[in-house]
Amino acid sequence: MNKRFLSFFSSLVIVLILCTFIWAQYPNVQVNDPASTSPEEVTISINPVNPQNLAAGANIDYYYYSFDGGLTWTEGNLTSSFGVWGDPCVHFDGSGNLYYGHLSNPPGGSWLDRIVVQKSLNGGVSWLNGAGIGLNGMKDQDKEWLASDMTQSPFRDNIYVSWTEFDAYGSTSPLDSSRILFSRSTDFGLTWSNPVRVSDQGGDCLDDDNTVEGAVPAVGPDGQVYVSWSGPNGIMFDRSLDGGVTFGNDVFVAPQPGGWNFAVPGIYRCNGFPITLCDVSNSPYRGTVYVVWSDQRNGVDNTDIFIIKSVDGGQTWGTVKRINDDTSGRQQFFVWATVDPVSGFIYAAFYDRRNTSGNATDVYVARSTDGGETFQNFKVSATSFTPYSSVFFGDYINIAALNGKVYPIWMRLDGTVLSVWTALIDDTPLLLDMGVSIVADFELYPNYPNPFNSSTRIEYQLPQAGHVKISVYNSLGQEVATLFNGNQSAGKFSLNFNAGNLPSGVYYYRLVSGSYSHTRKMILLRGEPDAGC
Repeated sequence: MNKRFLSFFSSLVIVLILCTFIWAQYPNVQVNDPASTSPEEVTISINPVNPQNLAAGANIDYYYYSFDGGLTWTEGNLTSSFGVWGDPCVHFDGSGNLYYGHLSNPPGGSWLDRIVVQKSLNGGVSWLNGAGIGLNGMKDQDKEWLASDMTQSPFRDNIYVSWTEFDAYGSTSPLDSSRILFSRSTDFGLTWSNPVRVSDQGGDCLDDDNTVEGAVPAVGPDGQVYVSWSGPNGIMFDRSLDGGVTFGNDVFVAPQPGGWNFAVPGIYRCNGFPITLCDVSNSPYRGTVYVVWSDQRNGVDNTDIFIIKSVDGGQTWGTVKRINDDTSGRQQFFVWATVDPVSGFIYAAFYDRRNTSGNATDVYVARSTDGGETFQNFKVSATSFTPYSSVFFGDYINIAALNGKVYPIWMRLDGTVLSVWTALIDDTPLLLDMGVSIVADFELYPNYPNPFNSSTRIEYQLPQAGHVKISVYNSLGQEVATLFNGNQSAGKFSLNFNAGNLPSGVYYYRLVSGSYSHTRKMILLRGEPDAGC
């Protein structure tokens, strides 16, 4: 009886999983519990220390986590003494800490009186109460987004947040204005700096085209902080070269014809806020800054997705290119984009009506492997759905990518039921075909040259972010040099070992990261030419 019961229970579990897993070219997985109420406005992030661990969020207070690469998900409701009031943003830092940014609604306090960032130390299973940021009297704090420094810069592990401050949300008074603000944490989200102003020119408080809004930060390969946003002058950009302490002068990026707030049939409201990206991979496009957005320059019935890039850190910008490659003249909207930090490939997810009629909607992803010059578009949603303007659909979707694994996340509406979905995209075969090195395991390579007489190069690779130590030992087992000791992201790395005044002899170099350890031998020969030179 017990065995039959266990067999029946196992079969039931499999059926329940398949009920939320739709097979298509890219398998679709339902993220939310079907019993949850109207989740929308979604966000997703990949843990660089454990890429099987994904986290997601949705309005107003939903959080989700997966430990099997997105096949199955667990749902919870976030709580905080500051209140939880939407605009969710989940983000993993380089050490595997997870952050959830959102708006506030404190009991007995003032709605939207601060930005709140909560932290999880176990991949999203449980959450700390969080810290409030930007409390400023009765002013309203809105539309935040997070980023962190995972580079080897002096600002590594800084956590960043940018948002809009309103003197009074929705005010028509010309005396009230909006501005882009920014704060940083240097202690893994426990405390945050006093906000600094990013935007030189403000906007109004109407939450419309002339409001400065949609600030999304990104980090460059040397710790630069980049932020773009929309407002009365179009899309603007600024940067910080000192870890977010100060910002420079605003730079005009591109016009946004029709403004950032526009109408799309079947959608309660639609915006085209810009997404700031930077390539921190070792691709040929390393350091390139991208801004992705949507607007209606081609007509109110033909919203399109666009990208522009800068190769000089945002000082000057190239030409605007269209990402969606259709000729249908139909709507593409609610875009979000990301850059895979291993391959440098750009991915943009968006809603698309190129193959439908009426308001029926699909989800597409566009991929660029050449630094944003060209894009391949492909459908990722298994079936179409039809949204209705009477049902609030949220303001954004999201996408995350790491080491060839890509996870778009979106809302769909079936009848009056909203649900949250992701697609499982595996681009590792494409990366291999294009000669991009997939970092699948730890590796410590033989040094070159070997033997050597003064210096030699040591290369290694990491399949996941974490603490790394590279040390050199003599034949007695004594440590004679530490070449690196700190956190690093996934990828391939190289460093030079200068033997200094060490005598000729046999030496060993060791890589230690987490539970992994590997040692190799090298020979120092004073007075002899380097082998192979």
